[in-house]
Amino acid sequence: MTTSHEIAIVSGASTGMGAATARELARRGLHVLAGVRREQDGDAIRAAGIEPVILDITEPDQIAALAARIGDRPLRALVNNAGVAVNAPVETLPMTEWRRLFEVNLFGHIAMTQALLPALLRARGRIVNISSVGGRIAMPAYGAYAGSKFAFEAVSDALRRELAPHGVQVVVVEPGGVRTEMNERGAATAGRLAADMTGEQRSRYGDLMRAVVSHADAFTRAGRTADFAAQVIARAATVRNPRTRYTIGRDAALMTRLARILPDRALDRLTAANLRPHFPRPAV
Repeated sequence: MTTSHEIAIVSGASTGMGAATARELARRGLHVLAGVRREQDGDAIRAAGIEPVILDITEPDQIAALAARIGDRPLRALVNNAGVAVNAPVETLPMTEWRRLFEVNLFGHIAMTQALLPALLRARGRIVNISSVGGRIAMPAYGAYAGSKFAFEAVSDALRRELAPHGVQVVVVEPGGVRTEMNERGAATAGRLAADMTGEQRSRYGDLMRAVVSHADAFTRAGRTADFAAQVIARAATVRNPRTRYTIGRDAALMTRLARILPDRALDRLTAANLRPHFPRPAV
């Protein structure tokens, strides 16, 4: 690993925002350790300034190996980007899925932060946590995903206040719709989970799940590109005086603002109105 460039780590860099962020940070002169799950993903992203590393953030041994790879070098930036999307009603989502989602979207990032904090302290570096508009407002069938992101936002706030006296800054990035492969994977997972519902559950939530998948697809297709998102994330990681939070896309900026100012019942009506056009039309 080169010693002539500052080092950044990006988890979840196989595709989408993570891969685009790795490329953008390398373009800005950092040596990027890009966390990927498979060797072929590493081959696809390998380039000048980008060194793929096999990294599953739910595997302690892989996190420890990455920390050992850094050794006593300073770490300029840690971008906690890895994540999974799961959509299902609270009643129907198996506890194994709840735990898996929180392991990836929350606990894995905490484990990464704990392991790499010594290197970040040496560099007075920066932690960039990729949350979501779902970290500020929870749509129906987003209970598990939004719950993990709400928790990630809270952990980020605590961490920012803990590390500020020691020179390490913590920034949260909240994407709205971004055109990545995550939506397709999430839709496939939602279909699988819907198929496992009981007949009674399908009568309660079947139309809702179809509306949620349709809404997510439209939301994503109208969203920003991964390259645009990467520019926001890279700026959050490198600008001299970052804000505590950045949004990606006008949808995220609007929804996070409304979540701060509207009463709960008004937000309930707003989310219902957003979903209504996506419900199946009654048979004539």
